[in-house]
Amino acid sequence: MPLDPHIAALLQTLPRLEAPVSDASRVAEARARLRTLTVGPGDPATVPEVASVTSTVVAGSLPARVYRPAATGVLPTVVYLHGGGWVLGDLDTHDVQARTLCRDLDAVVVSVDYRLAPEHRFPAAVDDAYAALTWVAEHVDDFGGDASRLVIGGDSAGATLSTVCARQARADGLPLAAQLLVYPSTDISGLYPSRAENGEGYFLTTEEVHWFFEQYLGVPRSSPDAARLHADPRVAPLRAESLAGLAPAVVVTAEFDPLRDEGDRYAEALRDAGVRVEHRQFEGLVHGFYGMGRLSPAAGSATTWTNAALKHLIG
Repeated sequence: MPLDPHIAALLQTLPRLEAPVSDASRVAEARARLRTLTVGPGDPATVPEVASVTSTVVAGSLPARVYRPAATGVLPTVVYLHGGGWVLGDLDTHDVQARTLCRDLDAVVVSVDYRLAPEHRFPAAVDDAYAALTWVAEHVDDFGGDASRLVIGGDSAGATLSTVCARQARADGLPLAAQLLVYPSTDISGLYPSRAENGEGYFLTTEEVHWFFEQYLGVPRSSPDAARLHADPRVAPLRAESLAGLAPAVVVTAEFDPLRDEGDRYAEALRDAGVRVEHRQFEGLVHGFYGMGRLSPAAGSATTWTNAALKHLIG
């Protein structure tokens, strides 16, 4: 299927990164670029409305934002982890995703600002994500109030972190109602056709994928240490010894995404392990579509399907 024309037009307008003189300058430019793309542009009237948004701190030190829907009573609670390759992103860049999820699910969404690389390397983001999940679980009465409908989820790097949290929750006996995995990275060292097919020209490039991992892990991808880290299931969830007994999952991928095949494979692996999975690969879309609903009707429809699938899963 051809690339969605609205996204094709968007890709033509994206600012190009200047050739950086160092990784530090590239990090700064990439962070600024993401904020330019996501914070501020567009008609405020298109921002999804929720009943309230409040700032808070979870797990002692992690900034978070709590989104509450108009619905009242006992509600699900979603701990949301933003994308950005463990290097970019914050509560502002993923405000629309959290708002849309809150509105579509009639759930309380707790969006968490975990520590980023390269200032804080792996496993800092993993530790923060699970600390946030367990803290929210312990204080669920202060959020949605329904301990039986606690969800972990995120997009891209946040989805990868969510898979790690789901496995640790299983090990610790922490019940989760579901996990939301929007175009996760699940096997960085794997050889997948989508890496070559979608390696250039579709918002996220294969070269950027590897660069993000180098910043996150702190080692060049050709080093022996990288090979060891790439096999760690906290980095590559497909390498986990067992996926059996995990919370039901919604897994979505995009046709023109270098991460497409490993996300699809993870959905298959979950299903093979007996996990209930709602999985769909969206044709014509790119990595990042989950935040592009204001710009692309196709991305908006894909987001609606994704959130509806999660709502159906948690009941």
